Amino acid sequence: MSNSTPQPKIEALHNVIKIGYSLEEVRVVYKRDTKLAVGDITIDAKDGDMSSIPRWVAKILNEQGAIDVQNGDVAAYVLRALSRERIARPHELSGIDLDFYTRVNDHLETLKERDKENLRNSLTEFVDSRIAKIAKLAAASPLSAELEGRLSIEEKETYLSISKAVSELQEKVLLKAD
Repeated sequence: MSNSTPQPKIEALHNVIKIGYSLEEVRVVYKRDTKLAVGDITIDAKDGDMSSIPRWVAKILNEQGAIDVQNGDVAAYVLRALSRERIARPHELSGIDLDFYTRVNDHLETLKERDKENLRNSLTEFVDSRIAKIAKLAAASPLSAELEGRLSIEEKETYLSISKAVSELQEKVLLKAD
């Protein structure tokens, strides 16, 4: 029997999103002739060829210097999200993708320390703003479908946890009975 503690729900959800993200196709340009066969994946590419391959394969080939990944600018993606959050009203959340934090974390792993620190600073401001809004909204009302569509998977779980904690507190201190 294992003595390990159960994995927190947010971490488990994040890991599921990360698996899906790593399985997504990404466009790559080959920097040299490449032959590879892994399971159902077969690559036979020449220098300069372009194709789509699963992100996890692209990560390995990129580390070996065999490809250039044609990712959009993730730093700009984060800054756009931060800008949208800044202009949103204090009680409203701008929309982000379900896998927003997974994308950002994946990109952070590829950066040099100075660039990593700049992006982390922007991301910290973004997360702090969203957490404050989520806490206020979760304490005031149940999760609507519209709001759910604006949250990442981790933020949705945070919202539900806060909402549940507020309900439990109200039941205790207000002596509500079912």
